[in-house]
Amino acid sequence: MYSEIWLALIIGNSRLHWGWFEGKTLYHTWNTERLPKSFVYKLSQCRTLNEILNSLSLNSSIPDTPNIPHASDRPIRIFLASVVPSQTALWLTYPNVRVVTLDEILLEDMYPTFGIDRALALWGAGVTWGFPMLVIDAGTALTFTGADANQKLVGGAILPGLGLQIATLTQKTGQLPNVELPPDLPQRFALNTPEAIQSGVIYSLLAGIKDFVEAWWQLFPQSKIAITGGDRTFLINYLQSQLPQITAQIIVEPNLVFWGMREIVTSC
Repeated sequence: MYSEIWLALIIGNSRLHWGWFEGKTLYHTWNTERLPKSFVYKLSQCRTLNEILNSLSLNSSIPDTPNIPHASDRPIRIFLASVVPSQTALWLTYPNVRVVTLDEILLEDMYPTFGIDRALALWGAGVTWGFPMLVIDAGTALTFTGADANQKLVGGAILPGLGLQIATLTQKTGQLPNVELPPDLPQRFALNTPEAIQSGVIYSLLAGIKDFVEAWWQLFPQSKIAITGGDRTFLINYLQSQLPQITAQIIVEPNLVFWGMREIVTSC
């Protein structure tokens, strides 16, 4: 397995997250929208990495992609972790897929509905930097997930992420506009509606992060904290402006879920 080409597929709430591995080495990651069943069939006909990347229209964006033939007549293996059951069922039609499950992750005291994405990110961070570990995942949902020095799940929290909070205000009110996330921390006391939405969502979220981080460090003063997820750059920029001392101690790593997946796959 260690020299084999394989793909990790993480099915998130909003998008598909892909990772191209050769053995333990993660070469490239990308995101796509959800794909129809016909496309899954198309991928199943691919026999080389280049064919898959061409099907996903990615070859032009990855320089010097090697045209490495697969070693067998079967399609390239996909290891899948999903938080969307309907999408899981769709990808089970791919002929060389294996679903990664919670019972393969060596964290203690996980509960049955614990998200596989949270478990993989925590496992990837903990194996890399040591336990205890707290992971903040800034995706569609913002999650906090922590484990102690014995790799026992302490627990965590889930709340709507930055984009979801803004979208909900637009969808569930009569006149509030949809706004973009600003690259820098906005003015706290806004003088127009779009900036008032940005201020309310961002400053409230930062206060929540500060509270959770400080509570975690009261339990585990020496613990490392890592942040991942699609909105991590926005949050780190905001945190740097508002809470630089905390921000300096947070590790930023976009690929924690893939690192967790690698630990599972290469230990098979």
